[in-house]
Amino acid sequence: MIRIVRLGTPRASSEGPRLGTVRRPPRGVPKAEYAKRDFYDAWFPELAPSAPLVKSVSGKPVITDAAWARFEKAYRREMAVPESARLLDVLALLSRESNFAVGCYCENFRRCHRSILKEILVEHGAKVAEG
Repeated sequence: MIRIVRLGTPRASSEGPRLGTVRRPPRGVPKAEYAKRDFYDAWFPELAPSAPLVKSVSGKPVITDAAWARFEKAYRREMAVPESARLLDVLALLSRESNFAVGCYCENFRRCHRSILKEILVEHGAKVAEG
C-alpha cells in the first residue's frame, strides 16, 4: 500500500521506504541524513513536475483555482508520457504486495502535486492509503 506523505514529517510505523517525488533534494541536509530526517530513502524525481511547471505556480502567495487547474492538466500530461506511465504502473503493482510512501515537501496537500499523484496512482490501479 502506498502512503502519500509530506517529506520531513515523522514516519508511520508500517510505512516502509519513502520515495521523494521532488525536483531537488532538501536544502542544507547532507545526503547521508535524508532518511534519518524522514525526508526520503530514495530520490524519484521522474515523478515530480518539471521545473518549468513548478515555476508556473511557485512563489505565488495564492494559487488561484484556474492556475491550479492548468497546473493539474499539465502535470497529468507529463505523467502520461510512456516513461512516466510505466513507472506509475510499476508502483501500482508494487503497492499490492508491499508498503512504501511517496511524497513532497509542500505543506498544503491540496495545492501540491502529490494530491494529483495520488489520484493518478489510483487510476493506475495502486492501493493507496486514505488520509
